[in-house]
Amino acid sequence: MTAPWNGRSGAATVADWLPGLAVLRGYRVQWLANDLLAGMVLTSVLVPVGIGYAVASGVPGILGLYATIAALLAYALFGPSRILVVGPDSSLAAIVLGVVAASAAGDPGRATAMAGLMALVSGALCVLAGLARLGFVTELISKPIRYGYMNGIALTVLASQLPKLFAGPVRDLWALGDAILAGGANWVAFAIGAAALATILLMRPFRRIPGVLIAVAAATTAVALLDLSGRAGISVLGPLPEGLPSFKIPLVEYDDLPTVVIGGVALALVSFADTSVLSRTFAARMKQRVDPNQEMVGLGAANLAAGFFQGIPISSSSSRTPVAEAAGARTQLTGVVGALAVAGLLLFFPRLLEDLPTAALAAVVIASAIGLFEVSDLVRIFRIQQWEFWLSIACFAGVVALGAIPGIALAIVIAIIEFLWDAWRPYHAVLGKVEGLRGYHDVTRHPGALRTPGLVLFRWDAPLFFANAEFFRERALRAVADAPSRVRWLVVAAEPVTSVDVTAADALMELKAALAERETELRFAEVKDPVKDKLRRFGIFEALGGESAFFPTIGAAADVFAASRTNLEDADGLPSTEQG
Repeated sequence: MTAPWNGRSGAATVADWLPGLAVLRGYRVQWLANDLLAGMVLTSVLVPVGIGYAVASGVPGILGLYATIAALLAYALFGPSRILVVGPDSSLAAIVLGVVAASAAGDPGRATAMAGLMALVSGALCVLAGLARLGFVTELISKPIRYGYMNGIALTVLASQLPKLFAGPVRDLWALGDAILAGGANWVAFAIGAAALATILLMRPFRRIPGVLIAVAAATTAVALLDLSGRAGISVLGPLPEGLPSFKIPLVEYDDLPTVVIGGVALALVSFADTSVLSRTFAARMKQRVDPNQEMVGLGAANLAAGFFQGIPISSSSSRTPVAEAAGARTQLTGVVGALAVAGLLLFFPRLLEDLPTAALAAVVIASAIGLFEVSDLVRIFRIQQWEFWLSIACFAGVVALGAIPGIALAIVIAIIEFLWDAWRPYHAVLGKVEGLRGYHDVTRHPGALRTPGLVLFRWDAPLFFANAEFFRERALRAVADAPSRVRWLVVAAEPVTSVDVTAADALMELKAALAERETELRFAEVKDPVKDKLRRFGIFEALGGESAFFPTIGAAADVFAASRTNLEDADGLPSTEQG
């Protein structure tokens, strides 16, 4: 493990490990008013969404507030982003719900412990990955696959919240349809939830207007003034527990442990993928640089804090961060103010939200889920490369059909297959000279290209490794067999080859032996020095011909072959050129 990047040589300082201290050291007084105001505005959103996402995750709503407080304070100390807001998020709700719904069997205590332990697993993984400088790993999942996964999560969250709009006893869409037809829906609850949802969506373009706060406050006021919980059977949040969360290690039954660990891994991948994109976006707006490895550490620390203080897994928020930015946030002091304000609510006004209808909370989560859907860019992907679009659809269908946990496993498998496929059967070409163009070019794209008799220039457009080594050997031999005349030299144009593994090295020796049987010599052009070093380490560099078999450019290889060509022409009567 290594210290975080600090932009200069030498050992990392305390400020490198704790970016919040560095910000505090350079804090400017003129920022204070902005941060305080932004913190209070942010609080108006933190409370309803924190409770809503906790309920959507299948755990008591108070856990969302506990997680919000702990995560914001921890990220302010360890996180590198100036204004990123972290907390419970809709993209994680489906994963947590998938775990606790399957195992907790309606037991709130068991669900709480499972959610807390998932936060610890996710946090530990993020911290370890950040210390090991693995911040690049989420970039291995392509954008179409990420879109498919998030669209599946969005639909799953949406489906889980729709029944709550009707305040019915059902928890799935099929049963909801039956309940509506049977007259079991609460249309008053639906009207409140639909009105809240419409308010949030209509206010969304106006970033400085707290649409969530307006919707939730209006719904809570209406329920309280009209006593709708008693007269119309509206389900409400009820009074929150008084006081702050205490340190507690979440303990689960042994049989639940594998599912919780898998869920924690899935949460780590999703939360950091979201956070890395959002962090880079807002850093670019503020003309700052954010180290992805430290971002992993900050996110991990926030999850650990949430897990140890009776919270649920957290991520960055694409809805709350713009609220903080629009309110004028300058530093993470905004998040600290928000956390302290939420804590003050629990200490002094725990009954303030007791009439908050669950239908309004469902509206908050549904509005966020709608924001997760990505359609426009998928249309663009369909237009330019359809197979990647269908990969995204396959990932989407996997999440919807199998659930969030199997869905992310499917997404990872698809990403690996996509990566291997591109390198497993890479593009390759036989090269020739094209009149009027410098260099050597693919003869299939330039049918008039001239090829030197007795010489095959074979370009391989990928690293050489175990998955494509045999294919490389076969294609190289096919290029020799398809040549219009007897081949004396096969030159592998290896400029795109960035690496060679043991399997590929053995394939090179097998290719050399197969060519020797045809009295054809194997040569290489444009091989990078690190690749040569590997061939030396594998002990085959000299066996492949040593330095005399390796040329700096394709042209140099062709010139050396041309210099020895007179004897070849005398022996075989070869013409001076062949047309490709």
